[in-house]
Amino acid sequence: MGRQTTAKSQSRRLRSTMSAEPAVGRAGDTKAAAKKAAAKPSAKSPTTKKAASARSSTAKRPATPHKAGAESAASTQAGAKTTAAKKTGAKKTGAKKTVAKKTRATSSARSGRQSASVHSAQTTHAQNQPRTGAARAVLATVRREFARVSAYPLTTYYLILVSVLALTSLGLVMVLSASSITSYDGGAGSSFAYFNKQAGFVAMGIALMVAATFVPLNWWLKLAWPALLLGVFMQAAVFLPGVGKSTKGNANWIQFGGFQLQPSEFLKVALAVWLGAILARKYGKMTTFSHAMIPVVPGIILAVGLVVGGNDLGTGLVLMAMALVCLFIGFFPWKYFLLLFGSLGAVAAFFVFSSQNRLQRITAALTGHADQTASDVTGQAWQSNHGLFSLASGGWLGVGLGASREKWSWLPEAHNDFIFAIIGEELGLLGSLAVILMFVALACGMVRVILRSKSRFVQVATAGLFAWLIGQAAINICVVTGLLPVIGLPLPFVSYGGSSIVASLLAVGVILSFARTEEGAPAAIKLHKDRVRSSFAVLARKRKK
Repeated sequence: MGRQTTAKSQSRRLRSTMSAEPAVGRAGDTKAAAKKAAAKPSAKSPTTKKAASARSSTAKRPATPHKAGAESAASTQAGAKTTAAKKTGAKKTGAKKTVAKKTRATSSARSGRQSASVHSAQTTHAQNQPRTGAARAVLATVRREFARVSAYPLTTYYLILVSVLALTSLGLVMVLSASSITSYDGGAGSSFAYFNKQAGFVAMGIALMVAATFVPLNWWLKLAWPALLLGVFMQAAVFLPGVGKSTKGNANWIQFGGFQLQPSEFLKVALAVWLGAILARKYGKMTTFSHAMIPVVPGIILAVGLVVGGNDLGTGLVLMAMALVCLFIGFFPWKYFLLLFGSLGAVAAFFVFSSQNRLQRITAALTGHADQTASDVTGQAWQSNHGLFSLASGGWLGVGLGASREKWSWLPEAHNDFIFAIIGEELGLLGSLAVILMFVALACGMVRVILRSKSRFVQVATAGLFAWLIGQAAINICVVTGLLPVIGLPLPFVSYGGSSIVASLLAVGVILSFARTEEGAPAAIKLHKDRVRSSFAVLARKRKK
């Protein structure tokens, strides 16, 4: 029993030993394979061989606790480095994302600003577009109304009439203001003495203007020669003893009892009408010297010679200017025109340099204002200097109507030749500009007569009257402002003087009669008459009821 048990146990041990041998063999085989792999030559680098041997040794020998701690520390450091690298990469990625976000935000902000600016520009354009459209509409309306008014046949007529009446009314007011002290101090005992005389002359001139307005055009052609002969006769009468009268060295007046007249003013009207009639008849025929010169040049020489012979060079210069303008508009031949122009210029220069008084006036105009020490302010330059003082003290709006200080016997001829200085002092720069604009309106009306008329007579005569009225006004203003020497010409329609205002209004009547002959004007006048008659008829019916 015991032996059997022992045999069974030994057999069991033997079986277990046999079953364990293959495992050992396998392990031995594994070790042998590892040795062969280590013994094989490799193409790898020594570093690789060392790493492989280290790995094999490590696989052979179990790791010691110190080495395991070092390896764990190294792995921890590598993990930390990896973690840091990851964090750094994450930070860089975050920074890149932040930059990208900022770039996107900046670009979106820029695009937003651009869209906002575009939107604001569109809004501003949309807001300004109605304003621009309204302004264009207003300008278009103004142009359309201007074209309609300009095309109206009676526009020229009313433009001349209104501007002349405005100048005449202002002249009456300023004559009263400028002459009030002189009138009272002159022994008349009233500040209205000059004003009353001027008002009477204005009434006479307006009556002549109205009468001349209704004179037919062919009548002026017939009256040309008689008017010139009458003007020359009256101008020659200034040299007759007992009839002619000298004033301030000029023999340019005639007197009948208590009535005094300056014939050179009416000679201007006669010369313009006569030159218009002669040049209209000779148009296209002035091919020879005799045809061109006779009777035009003898008539001009006679008129200018009589005026300059009376020592009135200022009026003579105006007549010369009228004659030259009429010849220019009348298509006078150029070679004869230049010859006549040179001759008249030589005559004017002779009379200027032959008179010591005229030379002193020119010298005073050149030196009396820029350098006060160059001439005596109380002498030759007294009048021109005080004219400038008067203008300078007026400022923008003036010292007030009637409040002038220069008219208190400081400025000679304050109500006559230098009345524009009193206008500048009392009404200021704006008042002076208003007077100039009135003359500009009158000039525009006269130019319209010249351009819109088909009659050569109307064109030449109106051009002569233009040279007189507008040219004399320009000379007077230039004298007062110191641009020209003192000549002694009044300001048309404004200055005191009976002959001047009557002759000027008569000349305007002639121009108005020319304006009534404009194409379409007779029909418009007839329509106005019918309207006036119908209006009076309606009023008469209402009164009867």
